[in-house]
Amino acid sequence: MSEGKLIIVSNRLPVKLEATNGKIKISQTSGGLVTAIQSYIEFKGTEESGKAIWVGFPDCNENLWERGFRQLAKSNFEYVPVFLPEDKYSGYYNGFSNSTIWPLFHYFPSFTEYNPTDFEHYKEANKLFCEILQSIVKPGDTIWIHDYHLMLLPCMLREVVGKEIAIGFFLHIPFPSFEVYRLLPSTWRETLLKGLMASDLIGFHTKDYATYFSNSVRRILGLSVDNTIIKKENQITKADYYPISIDFNKFNKGFSKKGVVSLRREMKIGFGDRKIIFSVDRLDYTKGISNRLQAFRLFLEQNPDYREKVVFILNIVPSRDVIFKYSERKKMIDEYVGTLNSDFGNIKWQPIIYQYRSLDFNNLLAFYTVCDLALITPVRDGMNLVAKEFVASRYDESGVLVLSEMAGSAIELNEALLINPMDVEYSASQIKAGLEMPAAEQKERMQAMRDKIREYDVVKWASDFLGDLFLVKKKQEAFQTKNMTPALKSTLMKDFELSQSRLILLDYDGTLVPYFKDPLSATPGPELIQILGDLSSTPKNHLFIISGRKSGQLDSWLGALPISMVAEHGAKIKMADAKTWTSQPVLDEGVRLTAWKIMEKTTSRCPASTIEEKEYSLVWHYRSSSPELGRIRASELMIDLNEMFVNSPYRAFPGSKIIEFKSIDIHKGKIVKDLISQNQYDFILCIGDDKTDEDMFISLAETKAWTIKVGNDFSFSRYNIPVSNDVISLLDALSGTMKQTS
Repeated sequence: MSEGKLIIVSNRLPVKLEATNGKIKISQTSGGLVTAIQSYIEFKGTEESGKAIWVGFPDCNENLWERGFRQLAKSNFEYVPVFLPEDKYSGYYNGFSNSTIWPLFHYFPSFTEYNPTDFEHYKEANKLFCEILQSIVKPGDTIWIHDYHLMLLPCMLREVVGKEIAIGFFLHIPFPSFEVYRLLPSTWRETLLKGLMASDLIGFHTKDYATYFSNSVRRILGLSVDNTIIKKENQITKADYYPISIDFNKFNKGFSKKGVVSLRREMKIGFGDRKIIFSVDRLDYTKGISNRLQAFRLFLEQNPDYREKVVFILNIVPSRDVIFKYSERKKMIDEYVGTLNSDFGNIKWQPIIYQYRSLDFNNLLAFYTVCDLALITPVRDGMNLVAKEFVASRYDESGVLVLSEMAGSAIELNEALLINPMDVEYSASQIKAGLEMPAAEQKERMQAMRDKIREYDVVKWASDFLGDLFLVKKKQEAFQTKNMTPALKSTLMKDFELSQSRLILLDYDGTLVPYFKDPLSATPGPELIQILGDLSSTPKNHLFIISGRKSGQLDSWLGALPISMVAEHGAKIKMADAKTWTSQPVLDEGVRLTAWKIMEKTTSRCPASTIEEKEYSLVWHYRSSSPELGRIRASELMIDLNEMFVNSPYRAFPGSKIIEFKSIDIHKGKIVKDLISQNQYDFILCIGDDKTDEDMFISLAETKAWTIKVGNDFSFSRYNIPVSNDVISLLDALSGTMKQTS
């Protein structure tokens, strides 16, 4: 992966070309993504493999691009434009991207539009990106796709270029909870999730967003989720959080930049002794601009002594004003500001200085560094880099940040004065508290926030993401299916034959016998009993059946054989030469009762599901239930149990059509570690089919053990074998080898 090119893909290229008086002017477009990636590339420099490539729509037509792109030769990037007819681009961008995904993912369902034609244009735009990328991608390349405009692209790309490239996807807006996401039509919501799931790594700003995504994947696509790892057929995808940051040094040094110093001096003279409040946002209903205006009005009403002694500089950056909800929002802001200034202002003083325009870097830094308080109040925001920029710019370690707790950055910048923008009265009180905060407290809070941003800057963010992308690709190489071929089987047989001390670890259900809807029907047949008896007939072999079954069940089926048995995934063990079982402490009765009630509620909502009570665990079975309903209820049960026992040593674990609730100290991997630490074996064979058997495979990863997964799913085992009948065939062959050599 590291040998190939880095290809950045986003809706728009980070440059804008404009023709003025016959000359072409080139400027960098605004936005957190552009700033972040530019800073990372500048820090890393040009790699041996050449410039990084950036693919996206140019903010101009094809003719203008052809005339001006040569002027971009000195850039850190090689730019690859994507062109789409204006009508289709509007349906893709103004339509599905910003009138469907944007409002819904920001929890504005009443603003969300559901236009099938827009979705078709969205698919066409993603397909066009795929076609462009297909022409430039080579094995070993890394493709980093950005944001909600291109959620279908990973799947489209994977289908045409295969697994030889690394695909990372980063979502720069919130991912909503399942209850909100499911408002999308079923085909759309499934298609979007499948599109993203072709990525190797999917990044989000916060842990909550990553968790919401994983929950939707589990409940809608029915995929297995293990912490940050999602398994799908022969693929694993990691979904984790990486809070985007900024170029700290750029903003920190900007404080002393000559142009900034000059502008700041002019502003201080112009505003005199007045306190200055500043905010800057794109025009967007998610930014909470109306809320902060209401809070400022209430502040003036409740604190008349501040009139003529404070000024609020409100800068709105034009954005998407061709969309009705945006133009409507601008009209509301214009009217509110006019009314407020009329109600409170006079010929000498206007409470709000309102600007509707973009700010260049010098002006932005001057406002950041001259103000006494930055007021940032989105009602929902993926991260909000304005808050981080303000903090990084305050080289003087003064100033106060009033920040919405709904912004992703609030998790890191918790030394700010955090407010709920819906709570106008409290917001007004925090404006007053911020303006009156002692200098020592300002410095203490500002230092703490600055230290965080300095340590985790944009380079660290990008390095962490791309580093994890590399690790995921490496993990996929280990976590893959490798079928047990006749040649491998022959090698295994030879190893077995030459060994003197053998450890054979076998799961029961799904491994030695197939699964049955009625678990009590899974009795061992005469052939299996004979094979296990033959394998355990020599002192060279140490045979263990390691199962989730109850001890009594294993005793009744296999107790007559001279084999060791482990019940309930490690809670009880009975050695071959012992008459009784040794046990872990039983499940606490209070814990058992609480967990039982939660399972009972789930059972009542899922026909044909049952609860199995064991000494050391409770198991909820849904093999006989409707597959779709069972999958949904299993996901809900996992969440309910783990939330209830979040600070305890108990957890819910998924298995094959089961959810098992038990102590985190009871698992098959622990038993296996104990066994291999107590004895020296020159041959180890471990076979299992379930998620619980992965613990055994992981425990044996550093040994030369033959670990085999039954089925074709990804696994930490070294090899795969199709079905349980093939396991019986392999064990029969091993017992036959013993007879030939005896």
